[in-house]
Amino acid sequence: MSPIPHPPLRLGVIVGSVREGRMGPTIARWFAEHAARRTDMTVDVIDLAEHPLPLDMAGDTPGTDALATRLAAADLFTVVTPEYNHSFPAGLKNAIDLHNKEWHAKPVGFVSYGGVSGGLRAVEQLRQVFAELHAVSVRDTVSFHGVWGSFDGTGRPVDPEGCGGAATTMLDQLAWWGRALSEARAVQPYGAR
Repeated sequence: MSPIPHPPLRLGVIVGSVREGRMGPTIARWFAEHAARRTDMTVDVIDLAEHPLPLDMAGDTPGTDALATRLAAADLFTVVTPEYNHSFPAGLKNAIDLHNKEWHAKPVGFVSYGGVSGGLRAVEQLRQVFAELHAVSVRDTVSFHGVWGSFDGTGRPVDPEGCGGAATTMLDQLAWWGRALSEARAVQPYGAR
């Protein structure tokens, strides 16, 4: 029996740092190109620096409205995050907190970067945050330890096989969960309480 054909899933790749001089866009560009080679998903790179957000829940702004639309359209997410002071960036937390139902019943993967830990401490904290928002985080990640030496001058990884293999494994997990959760939401809308 052959598998049922499905339309491509929509992957939102979120650039989690908004600092000047950040590595996030370089890493997100590489990851998005890797993901775009697949036939089972399309890619939307969502750079939080392009979505000015309020610092409180006071109300919608053009930044929150535009971001909400893009997040709602995604079937699955990959968060590209650095590790700042053993955690993830404040701008990323703000973007997560200002939205809610956009994350519900969708899978989330992580591409992290930093010094010796490669951003993995940020990922462990993000897993807890996304669980509270009824999202499902996948097990495998992509991590760049000593990030400033992980990419060449053209923005390409110096070890493409290692990070490419990790990205493929994570994307396979995201695709499985993305398809399963998308089908479940089509049968019965997710009702978080």
